[in-house]
Amino acid sequence: MHFTLSRMISIRERIFLMTIFIFSLQFSFCQGWLPMGSRSHALGNASVAIDDIWAYHHNPANLVSVKKLGFGLSYENRFLLKELQSQGFVVALPLKAGVISFGLQSFGFKNFRTNRLGLGYSMKLADFLSCGVQLNYHQVRLTDAYGRKDALTAELGLRADITDNWKVAFSIFNLTRTKISEFGEDRLTTLMRLGTQYTFSEKVMLVAELEKNIEFPVRFKTGIEYSPIRKLFLRGGFATQPLEISAGLGYRFKEQFQLDLGSAYHQILGWSPNFSFTYLMK
Repeated sequence: MHFTLSRMISIRERIFLMTIFIFSLQFSFCQGWLPMGSRSHALGNASVAIDDIWAYHHNPANLVSVKKLGFGLSYENRFLLKELQSQGFVVALPLKAGVISFGLQSFGFKNFRTNRLGLGYSMKLADFLSCGVQLNYHQVRLTDAYGRKDALTAELGLRADITDNWKVAFSIFNLTRTKISEFGEDRLTTLMRLGTQYTFSEKVMLVAELEKNIEFPVRFKTGIEYSPIRKLFLRGGFATQPLEISAGLGYRFKEQFQLDLGSAYHQILGWSPNFSFTYLMK
């Protein structure tokens, strides 16, 4: 099944749906994938090398650092538009050998919605090298009148621990170049990310990455996290193509719970507030 806007539909509805499509594709980073977790958002989404539980949505290889069963919830309101809301969920379960993970992500509103859920596995290939793979199921729905399209994608992630403080990571989303319809080259986007994380001390961490969506120019993203006191984290970041700045904070409760808040700012479209909650079992 593939979508068409040539059926009976009012001019107003056409304009509205076209606007939503433009926002979704241009400013939600890519079709089929969205970053999740307020920590990532606050760091300019330079998260391909970050090894928290939200690595499920950014680079499955980083989940090898998860040592306890964990859960996470995430929410973002893009540009304060109710039609551009995204929600995410993740579960990571360490095994004797590796970590198995499950997650989902939903974006949009009742007339246009994309959903993604998947299953991943992460393991160490060597003391310094980790790998993660993930299989995702996608659903794109454009009102009840036009139906939906289902598809599968695969992704791969790698991480190398150069030193105890320095990590380099790579991920590729949609290895299969999956089509979302039979029309032309209408595919879920293939996205490649190469980045690094450097921890200067217990208080300061720097991240940076290059992101290449094959349909758009390369983006550069970077961010810094500072912990002035134990359990409190202050963050800031920016990204190019399009230019966005971001900031946020996080607080850890009893080593099990963490609440993160933040917002990104686009110079034309405005603010995108977000928050996430993470729980790690004892």
